[in-house]
Parts: sequence; structure tokens; C-alpha cells
Amino acid sequence: MKQNIKLKSQDANMLLWLPSPMGDAVMCTPALRAIRKHFKSGKITFIAKSVVRQVLSPCSFNDDWIEYKNNNPFTIAKELKKHEFTHAVLFKNSFASAFAVRFAGIPNRVGYSRENRGFFLTDKLYPEKLDNGKYKPNSMVDYYLAVASRLGADITNRHLELSVNPQDKFALLEKLPELAKTSRPIIIFVPGGAFGPSKLWPAAKFVQAADKLMEEYNATIVISVAYTEAEKQIAKEICNSSKYSQPDNKTGGRLISLADRYVSLGELKPLFSMADLVITNDTGPRHIAVALQRNVITLFGPSNPAWTDTGYEKEIKIISNIDCAPCHKKVCPKENQCMTGIAVEEVLAAADKFLKK
Repeated sequence: MKQNIKLKSQDANMLLWLPSPMGDAVMCTPALRAIRKHFKSGKITFIAKSVVRQVLSPCSFNDDWIEYKNNNPFTIAKELKKHEFTHAVLFKNSFASAFAVRFAGIPNRVGYSRENRGFFLTDKLYPEKLDNGKYKPNSMVDYYLAVASRLGADITNRHLELSVNPQDKFALLEKLPELAKTSRPIIIFVPGGAFGPSKLWPAAKFVQAADKLMEEYNATIVISVAYTEAEKQIAKEICNSSKYSQPDNKTGGRLISLADRYVSLGELKPLFSMADLVITNDTGPRHIAVALQRNVITLFGPSNPAWTDTGYEKEIKIISNIDCAPCHKKVCPKENQCMTGIAVEEVLAAADKFLKK
């Protein structure tokens, strides 16, 4: 294995290619922070898709951004050549990203040797594998930090980190003015997930949890969903099925659906920063909640928690106890027993531990 790369901070003109999934990008923030701290006077440019930029901005870990929509590595390489980067650091695992930085003529290229792309890298890391050849389930936080360590950075700080733009908070409260005035606990539900239906706790169980939390804690519950028809339908089902969603609501609590009021990714961060509790499937917004140091309850079914472990002390993980889990299948062939088996009572007991404080 090669030694840490020797590079003077003032000489660095570094390209950091960020991972694409929103959750992975947030889990990458400890590594990004470590590299920024190590290369204080160098120039650091992030390349990422628009979604990632929206989630990470504003960001003090970089000097510039390059956004790309077209995945064509030749097109991307043509743009990268203009910047005369000295180093490319690949947090993205794709073959195309490694090909693009090599074709762009960036002399030093650091990343994991996987996806048949080792030939394009000048400095390679190797993810751990099990005896069966599959990748060993290790936290992606540490996976990304290992890249920062190869560059010589101090990687002792594993905490996820995001910043909130004050303008986004102002825009959010214009859309949701009731949150500015409430003295009730604010609880965010994240009942969707881009991975697939296998990760979703049933909407009917979210309804039961919502009714009980409004009854017991006079809570304001925000149903946070992506602006897709599938997730908007989940939010509609929860709101329509709750016995406290009608105008004669006697609890004083209330349900707010983001399916009815579009909130941008930038505005999602101040929303989560106001939450007393976030109850979520294992999906991207979970990592936003952790990075903003909220109380979090995460519901796990087909996914292995080891991949996304952050060591965060204010997160309670409720993990399915079923023989076939984790399977990592997007669609379950067994009626999604790993998620349907998570009891509402278990989720409410976890919520009590946070809310009674």
C-alpha cells in the first residue's frame, strides 16, 4: 500500500468528486471537512449533481462547485481540463468518474479500486471484502474518511455536518407559517424512500403513530415526502386516514403534509433543524436529521445498519428481527415482513424516551 500523498497545501488545486445519493453525500461530510482542514490554503472544487449541491450548500469545505447533468465522461472531462487540477479525489465509485478524470489529464487520481476502474487511478484504496467476495459491511462514513486519511488528513472527527442558509429558513416559514408560532413539539415523519418499497414502514402504522403522538404530546406532525406522485400518495393516505386530520380535531395537534406545499432541498434543512424528533425510514433525510443533531428514530428492514453507522448518540435504531433480513432487495418477495413486523408500540416507546425529556 502506498504512503500518504505528500502535497503542500498552497500547491493543491483539488477536484473532489462527491457521491451521488443524497444520504451518501451527507455521510461524506466528515471526510470533506478533514480535507479542507488539512489543505487550508489550497483550492478545493467539488463536482456533483444539483441535488448534492443543494443539500451541502452553504458549505465551508470548498471554494467552488462544478455541476453536471450529462453523465457522458467525455463531456465532463472537457470541462475539467479547463481548471488544470493537480489532484482528483474520487468519492464517487463509478467507472465513468475515474475515466473522466484520467481523460481530463489530471496527474494524480485517488480513489477506490473497484468497478474495474483501477487502471485509471494513480493511488488506489481497496475496500474490505468477505470470504465470499462480497464487500464487508462497514460504515460509509469510515469508507470516505479512509480516502481523506490517504491524503494525510486527520480523521478523528466522524460527525456529520450541514449548514442552514438563513434565507432558506425565511422562505420555509413563509410556506409553513404555523411552525413559527407553535409551542408544540414538532415531529417529522419520513414515510417514503427512493431506494424502493421494501424499505417503507406501512402508511397505516405511521397513521397510528401520528394519532397517538398528537393525542399524548399535542404535537405538530410534518409529513416530509419527495415531490413525486408515489410519495405524495403516501402522505395523502396518512393525512386522510388519521382520525385527527379533520377540522373538528380535538387534540390541538395538527398534521402538515409537504405533498401540498413544495419545499426545496435547501428549505428542508431549516425544517429539520426545528424538529424535536424525526421518525424515518432508512433514507436520505435520515442523514440530514443526524447532521443537524436532531433526535432520530430510524426504521430498518432490508438494509444493514452497519453500512450507515455514524455512532450518533441521539439516534434510536429499530431493526427488524427476521431471518431473511438484511437482504438489500428493492422489492420484497415476502410481503415486506421485515418492515410490517416493526410494531407501532415499539416506535412510540422510543419516541417517549426523547419527548419526555
